[in-house]
Amino acid sequence: MLLQAGVDAPQFELPDADMNMFALAAQRGKTNVILYFYPKDDTPGCTMEANEFSNLDDRFAKLDTLVIGVSRDECISHAAFRDKHGLSVLLLSDTDSEVCKEYGVLYDKEVDGHKKVAVQRSTFVIDKRGKIRHALYGVHAHGHADEILKLVKEMK
Repeated sequence: MLLQAGVDAPQFELPDADMNMFALAAQRGKTNVILYFYPKDDTPGCTMEANEFSNLDDRFAKLDTLVIGVSRDECISHAAFRDKHGLSVLLLSDTDSEVCKEYGVLYDKEVDGHKKVAVQRSTFVIDKRGKIRHALYGVHAHGHADEILKLVKEMK
């Protein structure tokens, strides 16, 4: 099921690249959250997207907005990805796909004649009250961070 603007963001706790637990509920009342789901660490599109979000980190911070990337990669993979590219975004590990399921970002993809479950590149803009303001499925990596920054500015 796809999430829509206006609903409460599904709550979760996931480990980050340093294996510290991050709880979405802890951000309520403090910051807006950009929650973006991506297929795999250190692949061309995912690296581009993470770099673009990281490059705009200061601008998001000025708008009280935390940017978080989620994939099904392990924490160790996230740490290597972050360190290799100097990423400033928080990367969370959803190895059992539970949060991916809650946000409706999984889909069946055919690879070499076999069906495989994959993550659809998707982004959710969550306001300080914990409400989803924008739910964007099937986004393109290049230029996406700029689009999201514009959406956050319009929330002011």
